[in-house]
Amino acid sequence: MGISDLIASFLQESLDESDGGVLEVQRSDLAQRFNCVPSQINYVMNTRFSPEHGYIVESRRGGNGYIRITRVRMDRQTLLMHVINSVGGGLDLPSARAILSNLVSSGALDESVGETMLICMGDRALGTVPRDARDAVRAELMKQVLIHQMG
Repeated sequence: MGISDLIASFLQESLDESDGGVLEVQRSDLAQRFNCVPSQINYVMNTRFSPEHGYIVESRRGGNGYIRITRVRMDRQTLLMHVINSVGGGLDLPSARAILSNLVSSGALDESVGETMLICMGDRALGTVPRDARDAVRAELMKQVLIHQMG
């Protein structure tokens, strides 16, 4: 089990034991506990505790900085709308893969739709699109298909 998995498991267990689905932790305490750099904690927050996974993460940096993780329940429409609004003007392939994986695992997207979207956003499918324009095309594809899925 990697360090990211250990940190995520610890946070998940702590969240399960917390009152009301809210956990507040010190970033520096976590980094010290797992003997890692604070950016590793940020990575876990961004990849494992995102809105697509059903969490809201608030953080304050600095000496007394903290991370507050709140478990939320979003309906499918709200989740898809959040993703559509957060994609922006560009989307690289690893990010597209992570978003689609999160949407499929949360049940907001059928696995076959997620797989098809990923194939359509891959470099092979976008081979005729200039490399510097692929992220913009990927973002637009993601948004348009998710808007269609909302209907």
